[in-house]
Amino acid sequence: MRVEDFHYELPPELIAQHPADRRDASRLLVLHRTSGRREHRRFTDLPDYLRAGDVLVLNDSRVIPARLLGRNQRTGGAFEILLLEPRDNNVWQALLRPGKRARRGTCISVLDHHQRPSSVWAEVLDKGDGFEHTLRFHGTENLLLELDRLGHMPLPPYIQRQDGAEEVLDRERYQTVYARVPGSAAAPTAGLHFTQELLEKLRSQGVTVCFVTLHVGLGTFAPVRVSRVEEHVMHEERFELSEETAHILQTARAEGRRIVAVGTTTVRVLETVANWFEGRIQPTRGRTRLFIYPPYQFRAVDALITNFHLPGSTLLMLVSAFAAPGETRGRELILETYAEAVRERYRFFSYGDAMLIL
Repeated sequence: MRVEDFHYELPPELIAQHPADRRDASRLLVLHRTSGRREHRRFTDLPDYLRAGDVLVLNDSRVIPARLLGRNQRTGGAFEILLLEPRDNNVWQALLRPGKRARRGTCISVLDHHQRPSSVWAEVLDKGDGFEHTLRFHGTENLLLELDRLGHMPLPPYIQRQDGAEEVLDRERYQTVYARVPGSAAAPTAGLHFTQELLEKLRSQGVTVCFVTLHVGLGTFAPVRVSRVEEHVMHEERFELSEETAHILQTARAEGRRIVAVGTTTVRVLETVANWFEGRIQPTRGRTRLFIYPPYQFRAVDALITNFHLPGSTLLMLVSAFAAPGETRGRELILETYAEAVRERYRFFSYGDAMLIL
């Protein structure tokens, strides 16, 4: 399949720059994949589509303030650092821009929120593929403890902010209400629509709520740079599926109850585990580079809550596969649904509206 087959036209004004006033006040486009029927609802209507016995699975990874601003200690040139994953004590894999200026041995002073040099600085140890670098941080015993005062929320580049004016709002809203385990460099955005009140309402009607952890990184948001879908190689992302969640899910599968995944990251955890253990859901932790695209046959997920994704992205390919498991026609169904969402003026991407695919 060609990557260009997953492109669509989107008016720039439909890219959501701010979250809805209330998390669950976003719109919800419901797609019934067998019939192709679509409904236009609100996220607060989600309980109308879930039933007693369903299992709702959410990704509880917590976004860290992973975006750091810095200056070359020798030339004064500006750098932007996006922390991806810790490798050792104060050694991190990171994206560094502009990457070409960051040779091995380059030293970068990290700025505080007032754009002043702090006591923390980074040394470039190695340069990987593309913009990836290995950095060692000095001036602190544990960089994670400094991020609240030095780091910024890693908003995607299509969300525009001036002078950090929305920093307080973004720190709250670019994070799910159930985020628990720090480690993500981007939000698992399908979960941003949930409130604790909505989760309690679902529990009260007999829906079981459980969690997996996948730390969002390049595997989720790296662009596809090849022309053929099959040639794309996913980056690894860390995940964990607990014994408690595995028991809940395996019992539900045995009893024929639905598993409803919240977000593409949750789907990739569940499908990775199901593939590793021949269809069974077992407790495990590891790294996944599972790339889901049509025609993929799903083994662990029955329904999906997701956002509207970027053209040509691996996330759009995943939802296209889910729209018609084991077939290739899901791409057309999703692109037709996206075209309707554009006509209906839905809000797209991270702070945008949601879809439910049944």
